[in-house]
Amino acid sequence: MKNFCKKIIAVFITVVMLITGLVIPSISAFAESTPITKDSNSKLSFVAWGDTQVSKDLLLSSREKYVSAASKDLQNSHSTLDALVLAGDITEDNEAEEYEKMYGYLSPAPINNFITAAGNHDIRNKSYSKTKKSFVDFTNRLNASAGSSLKIDSMHYSYTINGYKFIVLGSDETEFEEASISTTQLNWLDSQLKSSANKGKPVFVVMHQVLKNTHGLPDTWGSPIKTAGSVGAQSDKIKTILNKYKNVVLITGHLHTGFGKYSYEKIGNIHSVNLPSVGVNNNDGYYNENGLGYIAEVYDNKVVFKARDFNKGEFQSKYNITIYLDRVKSASLSTTTYTYNGKAKKPTVAVYNYSGAKISSSNYNVAYPSGRINPGEYKVKITFKNAYQGNPSVSKTFKILPKGTSLSTLTAGSKKFTVKWKKQSSQTTGYQIQYSTSSKFTSPKYVTVSSNKTTSKTISKLKGKKKYYVRIRTYKTVNGKKYYSTWSKSKSITTKK
Repeated sequence: MKNFCKKIIAVFITVVMLITGLVIPSISAFAESTPITKDSNSKLSFVAWGDTQVSKDLLLSSREKYVSAASKDLQNSHSTLDALVLAGDITEDNEAEEYEKMYGYLSPAPINNFITAAGNHDIRNKSYSKTKKSFVDFTNRLNASAGSSLKIDSMHYSYTINGYKFIVLGSDETEFEEASISTTQLNWLDSQLKSSANKGKPVFVVMHQVLKNTHGLPDTWGSPIKTAGSVGAQSDKIKTILNKYKNVVLITGHLHTGFGKYSYEKIGNIHSVNLPSVGVNNNDGYYNENGLGYIAEVYDNKVVFKARDFNKGEFQSKYNITIYLDRVKSASLSTTTYTYNGKAKKPTVAVYNYSGAKISSSNYNVAYPSGRINPGEYKVKITFKNAYQGNPSVSKTFKILPKGTSLSTLTAGSKKFTVKWKKQSSQTTGYQIQYSTSSKFTSPKYVTVSSNKTTSKTISKLKGKKKYYVRIRTYKTVNGKKYYSTWSKSKSITTKK
């Protein structure tokens, strides 16, 4: 009797879900108010989704109304998009029926490539070889239907679209919540970034789980354990590798957080975007509806993640994410070292992009510090605008050294010599004498004269009948730091017995 009652309850819940869950999506999909249209000025346009998590379990079928509606929103797009990125948990339990449902939802959409990452739900509860095969087969079948050349044989792979690289990470063995990323895969990740990053273009790294202590963890996972909700034991190693390179955009899912403060985080050099859920309920955001994701538009100087409620077919521009790219390879000053002459110094600036081309000065402003006359160090700040808007500012420094002096005479004495030089007191604190038994001044010794009015110094306790080479320079102390002039020409002297 108890089992019979449970069956009756399950059937009742299923009927309610079918009524409330399968009628609504068709309405929301056809109620589309803002169709998806690719920006013709963008270099690359792709959809970014997380956690569709379709299930063959009827008790979880309510998710599918959002996946169905979101898929219809894609199918109704006014443009063919370059890719759809699925950041894991595509299915609930890696069942063939679940993958078949997702194929039915996605294959009719005007998408040229499908970039898929395996989530913990896609690999747990079954042998790794089986889950890997199901994931690989699904990904290859989707891409074949789209006419894409992408074909994978592993859960980690890379693919380039319109000149932009996507690098996908995936667990190397069965895990329940986290991922296990092998040393081999970490080395592969490093080599993939080394060949593609630091060229002024974004590189997209896709994995299901986020790095630890990011995007609100562990609170957004609802756990007191610090590593909970993260990619797992290799989190720090992944973070270190990603941080070696510029313009890395990390795309993750897993947390089921809506649009809001946990959607984007800058982690060193890493631009980390955590996707909300399409199928599972969203929490901890400012906008927590179901069916959420982004349309990403890539431009020369930025990547814009346009927040969209795919269930309603509406953009939520309030939650857009704009990532400006670092496109400046180098900057230099025409002169980095000057000698004091009482006149202000103003070195010119040259800035170059990753193609080696000189950037027009119309794309940046140069701010010089006041003064720039007396000895010291001066910082020139370069800030960017126009086509280079959002590029991190660059600072370059130059120095003004005090005017030097010259030796007048060297007079030998018994195991000593006396040095005389020309007085140089303008913007000078004192003098430094250097002497050595080598004409190349190897293993030299120094004597500091702290008064700029002094013009002679006797150096004693030397070896008799020994030849010494001597030279002198001035110094100026500024904020506790000494700035030295260039060395004078050297003179030699042989001490007496």
